[in-house]
Amino acid sequence: MKKYVVLCAGLCAAMAFTSCKSSESAYKKAYEKAKAQETAQQTVEPVQQETNVVTPLEVKPVTESQVLDNTDNVQVRQETVSLINGSGLKAYSVVVGSFSLIANAEGLQQTLRNGGYDAQVVKNEARNMYRVVAATFDNKSDAAVSRNEFRSKYPDAWLLFSGR
Repeated sequence: MKKYVVLCAGLCAAMAFTSCKSSESAYKKAYEKAKAQETAQQTVEPVQQETNVVTPLEVKPVTESQVLDNTDNVQVRQETVSLINGSGLKAYSVVVGSFSLIANAEGLQQTLRNGGYDAQVVKNEARNMYRVVAATFDNKSDAAVSRNEFRSKYPDAWLLFSGR
């Protein structure tokens, strides 16, 4: 009796292992079907070449070239600030740093002064922030040019209008 139980158990195990195994022919059929679809797509789609459309170049003598000043489009923030340390602000200022601690602002101010700039520290009471002003100007265009120069070292430099 034990022999029959062991024989049946072995037969059942053998059938279980062979029934779970996927057949190689199913993989082969799926591969051939995908390959056929791929070749069909390649033959159906026509090959298109891109052609670049170029606007013809208009040649002008140097005397006819015109430089446009785009300072009217430069963004300016208007804030009410009070002078903490420095010689005083004009209407437009280039801000290169904003800090919540005055010690950090004074550190950047000293770095700028060592570099030859008349740096100043102002405070925006509404936001409780100390702004480090690298340069200050009477007109917007000079301030915009200076801001662009400072952006090489201080990428977040911006213009402040204090309205003084």
